[in-house]
Amino acid sequence: MNILIVYYSMYGHVFQLAKAVEEGARSVAGADVMLRRVQEFDVVDKIIDDDEDASKVREQQKNIPVCTLDDLRKADGVIFGTPTRYGNMTAQMKQLIDSTGSLWMKGELEGKPAGLFTSTASTHGGQETTLFTMMAPLLHLGMIIVGVPYSVPGMLHTEGRGGTPYGASTIAGGEGELTPKPEDLEIARALGRRVTEITKKLRG
Repeated sequence: MNILIVYYSMYGHVFQLAKAVEEGARSVAGADVMLRRVQEFDVVDKIIDDDEDASKVREQQKNIPVCTLDDLRKADGVIFGTPTRYGNMTAQMKQLIDSTGSLWMKGELEGKPAGLFTSTASTHGGQETTLFTMMAPLLHLGMIIVGVPYSVPGMLHTEGRGGTPYGASTIAGGEGELTPKPEDLEIARALGRRVTEITKKLRG
């Protein structure tokens, strides 16, 4: 059973969530988990060259393979992660999804469970709209959306942190100064575990 975690992260917050999602997925017996990053744009790479913090995060991810269509084709379940850009996914993640036309034509992603996770600068910075708008193309591809139920510990809260029924999330801060709270990482682990368990049941 192949589980693919594919994400984009410029300042590391979504990368931290991705690693937690990976831990959750690997906790399920029989799971072969692949961690993949989304290809960066050349123009953004040049900007990162002059940004010390972003450069450090890029260096941390350099050995993680870039996601390919074959990775998506081979996966039995997929978990997508991206920070928000004005309430939507990043252009880098959209580029990957937009490149799946050949998979769509053959129905190669149909029936595969999909989960989502995101990061925003502020509490109301578009976590839910980002997750919702990411669902639309996945539904077109025939994927089965898997959320995070409120039975997951830490979901029902009024604190300034992440955690939505539409997917795992965290708050990065206006300058990226925050790190994911332990509860946010635990919800991310729960998402990875839940998508993997549902994938296992569907394949059974």
